Amino acid sequence: MEDVYSIKLPVFEGPLDLLLHLIKENKVDIYDIPIALITRQYLEYLELMKELNLEIAGEFLVMAATLIHIKSRMLLPVEETADTEEAMDPRLELVQRLLEYQAFKDAALGLKEREEERVGVLQREPLYEDGEDDSEEPYLFDVSLFDLISAFKRILDKAPPEFKTVTKETLTIKDKMSLIIEVIQNRDAVRFEELFAQGMTKAHLIVTFVALLELLRIGLAKVYQEKEFGTIWIIKPTDSPHPIASN
Repeated sequence: MEDVYSIKLPVFEGPLDLLLHLIKENKVDIYDIPIALITRQYLEYLELMKELNLEIAGEFLVMAATLIHIKSRMLLPVEETADTEEAMDPRLELVQRLLEYQAFKDAALGLKEREEERVGVLQREPLYEDGEDDSEEPYLFDVSLFDLISAFKRILDKAPPEFKTVTKETLTIKDKMSLIIEVIQNRDAVRFEELFAQGMTKAHLIVTFVALLELLRIGLAKVYQEKEFGTIWIIKPTDSPHPIASN
């Protein structure tokens, strides 16, 4: 059978980004990571990424092995005779890596924001439905891949069960890309959830999401968020590109 999920998308964020996302999403202390919970959720994300046909770099698998190793070490009893190094929290090295990486990301974000302020592009048009106006214009934040996957996972969890016998002829990525472009061309902004009609099968949901990821990758759509874990908006790029060519 022909594989419907024919577009293979690269992942531009790494395993530390995913871990930081899970820590924020679960609202846990980075110094006291519930390693069993985070490991389980991390592995669930990897499985979903594989199902979405995302290219998972080897470093994601290395981190998975690291998390499982830390989890197993934490299940072992700490012997009273163990020296200081052996009794050290197995999560300590990972926490240090996460803190250093977060500091690097914050510094890079600060430089980006200063550059945007300098060229005057930080302010964006407010997004309100039905043309409503408001005196306060919100700031919009970039959305990470894992923010999108997290939002999609919530939609996917509600999908009705189905058998996977959908062929490429009846369900194509390119068709879904064209439909999404048509929607954002006709409206200023579209909520992420609006792309996924109620009652869609799991196959349709996955193809729609992969189509959106491909549009974001090639610059035919952009996504922003009102606040952390807030509403995700799909918008048309300012410099509207050419439509998708058909095969």
